[in-house]
Formats: sequence, C-alpha cells, structure tokens
Amino acid sequence: MANFTENDVLAIGCDHGGYELKNAIISHLVDRGIAYKDFGCFDGAAVDYPEIALKVTDAITSGECKLGILVCGTGIGMSLAANKVNGIRAAACSEQFSAKYTRLHNDSNVLCLGGRVIGPGVANEMVDLFIDTDFEGGRHQRRVDMVMAIEKK
Repeated sequence: MANFTENDVLAIGCDHGGYELKNAIISHLVDRGIAYKDFGCFDGAAVDYPEIALKVTDAITSGECKLGILVCGTGIGMSLAANKVNGIRAAACSEQFSAKYTRLHNDSNVLCLGGRVIGPGVANEMVDLFIDTDFEGGRHQRRVDMVMAIEKK
C-alpha cells in the first residue's frame, strides 16, 4: 500500500443498487486491514444516491478520509454526483486497467463501481489497484491542474 498508510481512512458508500457489492468490498477491506468509514446505505431499501455521494465526498474534501469508493447500480450516477463537488475527481470504472490508471494519471480520489455491472472478485481487484496505485505526477499534474481549474470558472 504505497499510497495508503495505516493512518489513512477510506470513505465508502452506496445506494440500494450497490448495497451487496459495498458489503463485499467492506469484507475485503477488513481482510486487508484497511480502515474505512461506511456512509450508507445500510440495507437494501431505496435511497437517493446523490445524498450518499455528498457524504463520502465531504469526508474526502474535509480531510477525514483520503480516498473514497461509491457503489450504485452502474457507478455512473455516483460519479456524476461526486464530480459536482470541488476537489473531487471521481471515475466510474468497470475493469482493472481503468481503476489503476485513474489513480496513476488522473489522481482520482473516488472510485465508482456498478453493483449491477461487476461482481465482487473484479471489484475487489479494482479496489486494490485503486488504493495501491500512486499518482504518477509529472506531465499528468499539469493536466489534473487544468481539470481542477475548470471548477473555478
């Protein structure tokens, strides 16, 4: 875990479409000894995903948590909501290559997954890559800065 230290906390949240996958990911985090804070939902009842996305992103922008994972049916709704928050770079991913490179090249701080799109095995591999990959910086920093400047317009 180059990027994530034993003092770091991961924020995690889901809507009803991601509830089962979120629980599988939490079990994986526990197995790895990664500290996390669960922002819900806490059962399969319907909830509004923007509310969960805001709780997770607020935990990141406040410094309470270092990275976040959001899970909904496709990962898309959560990524749309999360990316409305200044300082958040959320990526909806459905395979391992993107989960790694969104950290490596985009310095993404939120991974969005689809509970109706991928299973727990692939999801946990993606979580590992997301957590364990450091931002490469260099030429990518200039581009991330350009993206973040858009928030100020």
